[in-house]
Amino acid sequence: MRLSPAFAATLAAHRFGLGEPDLAVVGNDARGWLLAQIGPADAQRGNDLPSLAQALAVQTEARRNRTPASNAPLRALVQADVRARLATAASTTRPFAERLALFWANHFTVSLGKGSTTGLVGAFEREAIRPHIAGRFADLLAAAVSHPAMLRYLDNALSAGPQSRVVQRLKRRGEAGATAPGGPAGDMAATAPPRITGLNENLAREVLELHTLGVAGGGGRYGPWGGYSQADVTALAAVLTGWRGPRPGAAADGNANANANANASASASANANADANASANADADIGFDPAWHQPGPKTVLGQSYAEGPQALRAVLDDLARQPSTARHIATKLARHLVADEPPPALVARLAQRFTDTGGDLRAVYTALVDSPEAWDEAPAKLKTPEEFVLSSARLLRLGDRLVARAADAGLSTLGQRPMYATSPAGWPDTASDWLGPEAVWQRVEWASAVADRLGGQVDARALAAASLGPRLSDASRQQIDRAADGAQALTLLLMAPEFQRR
Repeated sequence: MRLSPAFAATLAAHRFGLGEPDLAVVGNDARGWLLAQIGPADAQRGNDLPSLAQALAVQTEARRNRTPASNAPLRALVQADVRARLATAASTTRPFAERLALFWANHFTVSLGKGSTTGLVGAFEREAIRPHIAGRFADLLAAAVSHPAMLRYLDNALSAGPQSRVVQRLKRRGEAGATAPGGPAGDMAATAPPRITGLNENLAREVLELHTLGVAGGGGRYGPWGGYSQADVTALAAVLTGWRGPRPGAAADGNANANANANASASASANANADANASANADADIGFDPAWHQPGPKTVLGQSYAEGPQALRAVLDDLARQPSTARHIATKLARHLVADEPPPALVARLAQRFTDTGGDLRAVYTALVDSPEAWDEAPAKLKTPEEFVLSSARLLRLGDRLVARAADAGLSTLGQRPMYATSPAGWPDTASDWLGPEAVWQRVEWASAVADRLGGQVDARALAAASLGPRLSDASRQQIDRAADGAQALTLLLMAPEFQRR
């Protein structure tokens, strides 16, 4: 059945976009409206949003002083990043592009829930995600995986190869300390200094399981995912050693290591000085420290990669070309935009486009917009709390006012604190995760609070018709029409099934 232009506009605005107060913005060519938005995400709204280097400097200063006064700039930075994220989504004229930016930020989750990333998530989203959402998936993958915020979040900044120069120095230091005159043999403080934990597989595992191939043995009716073993995880972790990112004060740390090693032996001192120079200079522009890198070739998925920083991009390019990656990404995109259980034919079509174009995301989005399954009239997706708040803000044209009272616009009370996903898998994307009785009641309370402030300033009846168009059911229209006052009418609109789903 062919959709009317009015009904297609509602789906474009709410399913692909983030909601509109008036469907006239979409016009009569819903597909054209969406396709015109595909490209890098808009620059975020906000004054003096920090770069990674600036965020690292603020974080370092807060940790150095550890006082309430020194922590204030770091808290302000985090709040500015959250405000920028929400205000941009509430105001953009390219809501489809913004939805894709939010999708990929969730796919490549870096969370403020870990202390080492405090203040860095906004810079990560601005630098690694937003510029790459409509390019090649391999470029997006490389930007996300190698960004210092990701390296810190998944502990790669502390991952050292078992035969790396830094680990070998520590072994020599421990041996010298155990045999020195008067030295306490077996003194663990001498042999196990903090901050170096050996090979850490966290990032490698998530690159394979979450970012590219999918859970080993997963996929179900969408085709097999995974196809990797524990040996592949360990080998990829070895490839990733040395990728630590820039660290303020790194030169001072290097000098401290050099001095410690000099006390162990003259030869260790020479090695330490060489390694300190390498850490401070070689590959510094890409955040790679060769002293921590595991030497020798590594084999991932049957392919051998030589040692050095270039191996990471080579591995990621190969992972991006894997059929499992195409199916995994196609399934997640279709699940996000179409249905919790997306049609297998749609997933197969998107995966094929991904493969045929070498992971060209623009081409994949175009195929999605052109797919008949994406335009099914039934509203199959429940809005997450963030989507609900953003669509409410867009409905009411709040813009920056959304975050004037609170940086998170009240999302913490709805269970989805911005930039604080509870695991590297990101926030869940299916209705069952957001439909508990308490979660629904929290939405009612949030909607009522907004309606109490703004219900007398808007005509909810007119808004319902202009925003939802032919999707507005007779039952919802009658409820809104019969509301006792403006606040109740707006609450009913915000909680209407047609507004809660997309």
